Amino acid sequence: MRNRPRGAAAARGQALVHRVQTATPPDRDRALDALRAVAILGVVLGHWLVTALITDSGTLHGASPLQRMPQLAPVSWLFQTLAVFFLVGGEVAARSHAAARARGTAYRHWLHSRLGRLFRPVAAVLTVWTVATVVMLAAGVGLDTVHSLDKLVLSPLWFLLVFAALTAATPLTARLHPFWPCAVVVLVDLLRFGPGAPDWVGWLNLPAGWLVPYCLGAARARGAAQRPTTGWALLLGGAAATAALVLCAGYPASMVGVPGAAVSNLNPPTLAAVAFGLAQCGAALLLRGPLARALRRPAAWAAVALLNLSAMTVFLWHQTAMMAVTATAWFLAGPLPGLHTLPDGPSWMLARLAWLPVFAAALLLCRAAFAAYEHRRPRTRERGGSGAGAPGPVVREDGPARSAAMPRA
Repeated sequence: MRNRPRGAAAARGQALVHRVQTATPPDRDRALDALRAVAILGVVLGHWLVTALITDSGTLHGASPLQRMPQLAPVSWLFQTLAVFFLVGGEVAARSHAAARARGTAYRHWLHSRLGRLFRPVAAVLTVWTVATVVMLAAGVGLDTVHSLDKLVLSPLWFLLVFAALTAATPLTARLHPFWPCAVVVLVDLLRFGPGAPDWVGWLNLPAGWLVPYCLGAARARGAAQRPTTGWALLLGGAAATAALVLCAGYPASMVGVPGAAVSNLNPPTLAAVAFGLAQCGAALLLRGPLARALRRPAAWAAVALLNLSAMTVFLWHQTAMMAVTATAWFLAGPLPGLHTLPDGPSWMLARLAWLPVFAAALLLCRAAFAAYEHRRPRTRERGGSGAGAPGPVVREDGPARSAAMPRA
């Protein structure tokens, strides 16, 4: 009798794997979905590892272990995966736009469909956090605490604006060589770190910096950058350039923002971040073959496909999940190591690692509650095509949910 629930769960799992496998077209580029999933997991784990909520004189505010343990900078090299996401996004968008043109779909309908899938889930998180903010203020929670919590949830949304802008520009960026936005980044850094340049100059790198991997992905969609030598050149060249910029030019070693640091490699992107992103893109290109072979296994592919189905939900709610665990634990047990204590030593990191499964469980609850907003049917179908905006099987032509987007500042 005890084995029946386990057997039933195993049968349901096998049925789900079979559904995903049978719904996947034979020519599906599974490695592309795997790279997207890696980028999403990198964002989530990176935020969970380098973000802490601590109290100081009754005020809750964020803190980072990178501020007090700079030797942990290599952690940011593993989990700052934005370049891989923009690489995948550029390739997927360029392919999707080319397919839409072939069907005779107007640009405005193609863009409306893609941006709708990108922003529909945002309404849910904004609604919940608007209500939560009003409730906290009405309950007498301090403005500084409310600001810290809202910032953790809302600040990563900058990514959606940049990604939406690049998506809208796909007809142009699909023809743009990555060299040109990279040249803009070089020029901007020379100006911003030179004497007398205004601060706003650096923000020109926000679109230019992420255009580099986006254009590289678009180039792959039109058949360029397919050789293994391209991957090795990007990996080795990008890594060498990053090392030179950090060791000789004074760029920060951390590839994410560190509170109190004079310069952030991400806010806005620096040349070091772009060089590091090119190295990541090179590694991603080299991994596509091994990933494609590994994902021939139905169970492995089902895990990747299901994560992509809830990509936006995972991105939008992972900070909320962490904060919910933090608040609940404080209410039930008071300050706990790795959760409420100052991130100032290895013991904090070990304790934080132990909390990751709890954060993941809370995120699964958020996914169960809000994933429907990601898969909601659009009201209209695209004109001139076969309803590319309408729901289809578990796996679709340009992404299992065609809404995967997400990253961190």
